[in-house]
Amino acid sequence: MKHWYRIVSYFVMSLGVLLLAGRPLMAGTTISGVVKDASKHVVPKATVYLIPATDVAAMAKTPLEVKKNAANDEPLEDNLAANKDTYKKGVSDKQGKFKIADVAEAKYFLYVVPADATYLPGGNKADVAISPKALKGKPVEILLSGNTPAGATFVGTTSCLNCHKDYATEKMTLHKLGIRVAGKDSKLQDSSRFVEIDNGLNILKAGATFYFFDFDKERGFDKYKVAREMPKDPTTASLSATFSADDKGHVKIKMQNLKDPSDPPREYPVELTYGGGLYKQRYLLHVGKSLYPFLQYNEHGKDEYGNRTRKQFRDYHADWFFNEETKKLTDPPIAKSFEKECASCHYTGYSLTKLDSGEYIAGAVNDPNGEADIDGDGVPNELNIGCESCHGAGSAHVKAPAAKKAATIVSPGKLASERASVICGQCHSRPQGFLNNDQPVNKDNKMMAPGISRNEYLVNFTTREDASPKDVWESHSKSHHQQYLDFIRSTKYRNAEQILSCTTCHDPHGGSAFKHQMRQDAVTPGSTYCQSCHTAQKDMAKHTENAVGMAHGPETKITCTNCHQFKTAQTGAGFGKGLVTADGKNYWENDITSHLLIVPRKDNKYVKGVDPDKAMPIPYTNSCGISCHDPNSLK
Repeated sequence: MKHWYRIVSYFVMSLGVLLLAGRPLMAGTTISGVVKDASKHVVPKATVYLIPATDVAAMAKTPLEVKKNAANDEPLEDNLAANKDTYKKGVSDKQGKFKIADVAEAKYFLYVVPADATYLPGGNKADVAISPKALKGKPVEILLSGNTPAGATFVGTTSCLNCHKDYATEKMTLHKLGIRVAGKDSKLQDSSRFVEIDNGLNILKAGATFYFFDFDKERGFDKYKVAREMPKDPTTASLSATFSADDKGHVKIKMQNLKDPSDPPREYPVELTYGGGLYKQRYLLHVGKSLYPFLQYNEHGKDEYGNRTRKQFRDYHADWFFNEETKKLTDPPIAKSFEKECASCHYTGYSLTKLDSGEYIAGAVNDPNGEADIDGDGVPNELNIGCESCHGAGSAHVKAPAAKKAATIVSPGKLASERASVICGQCHSRPQGFLNNDQPVNKDNKMMAPGISRNEYLVNFTTREDASPKDVWESHSKSHHQQYLDFIRSTKYRNAEQILSCTTCHDPHGGSAFKHQMRQDAVTPGSTYCQSCHTAQKDMAKHTENAVGMAHGPETKITCTNCHQFKTAQTGAGFGKGLVTADGKNYWENDITSHLLIVPRKDNKYVKGVDPDKAMPIPYTNSCGISCHDPNSLK
């Protein structure tokens, strides 16, 4: 009784103090809404959590750990795992309705955990922080992504497009154009946006001969220098490769031993091309039952460039075809086939089988409109990234009645950023998987199913989580297909306002003709996509004057990406010579954009005091220093 009295007395006294202070005690706001799927079917027993934006902001102040079981690389799931018992929550009823009472005024991310594996966690409201005040009296509708049912199989993009005709623009993306029968589009490909896609192939078809010389075993994939003419010292040349095409456009290559003319020449068909839409193209030779990449064409390369990596043609593993110890031509190593080393990030529905001969056969989903029959069953295979690479195997979705279709397929737009981005990130980073190469496959040689968490991906599909130090400058990527590694370390991935994903800026379906599949919906005349959110920087002249001391108005055509998304990584030749130093050395500009979104500075340790030919590309020595300014006058 005394204890009860003390509590009541204390409450009354406290209330009086608050009233006297002019601050009446008020209940928090109630947030209510409904959880559904894309078919608008309600989802019962789903738990809606309020994750405080302040917790994500605090996490963002810690260096992101690129490792398995890290506590800060999934901004929402990691915070939820650490604080699940303390976060406010509501559970949806049979009508999918939920209610969370007495919510203090602050900003929160709404994150949904479904009751079972029919749906995936997150929801389409997960990535933008909202306040209870903004929702007061406005029930929120949260849509969840379905999940790929166990046992679902791949059906091919043609089957998807039978219903989803609006997404036929996917045929025009480089995701669909990466691998082609030499010089030909399949019915799942439309290369009309990329008129230069076969510039390199056309040089080969005209009958080009290449000489490989000055072997250097210490180099990576380009151990030879390459020239269209015999080198001045013929004794340095090891082999030549002559391309030709018949009247049907079939391309073949003939290799000759320049060290030993008695060694019989070897011929291989050039089955497929690999790339060509932007910066480079390689050629897939058929050897036995497998494919092997050979020679690299750099779209922007020039033979007068002194840097061998930036010439028009560059060696790509000619050392697999010539044995420098025996001085004989040889077939490439079975273990280095495209199927085993590369195909998983390209083929839809990838599988891998090792034959008794030691050769590897890669599988891809059968599709009547696919690029080529690579598994020998008489049906073409889909050799590029198709719908199911991002949405999951579609057999259950195809068979499901209309009312249940949304629950049988992954919808990345209804996942939280961390789960949506890892779909792209598995290949746009540089992990190693269980084949002990750069392919993120599990112990069964399978790629991850879309919708799994980043940690599940790291634990089950990687043996090395990401790039080694040699592939990164101080912070920005040095090597290509590492955009995800940059992005997750940026402020766009961990912040208290809006957690971005790859598809915030890029349209995976290729709906617009903007380069790199950039979205069109927020692009307005006189501004950039960035400024659709960064409204405080609408005045570019004022922003650049504050940032670098010089105003850059509309007449300069400077955009945000000139500084904030500089091209630090190289895949092809880059874009030519950068600033020329007093002693005639060149800084270079590369061709793959850093996704850290921070400006590489001129005092970076990978620039200052480094040989210009080996320095990290930065705006100061390229965009600024070549075009308009004397760099010595810049901040």
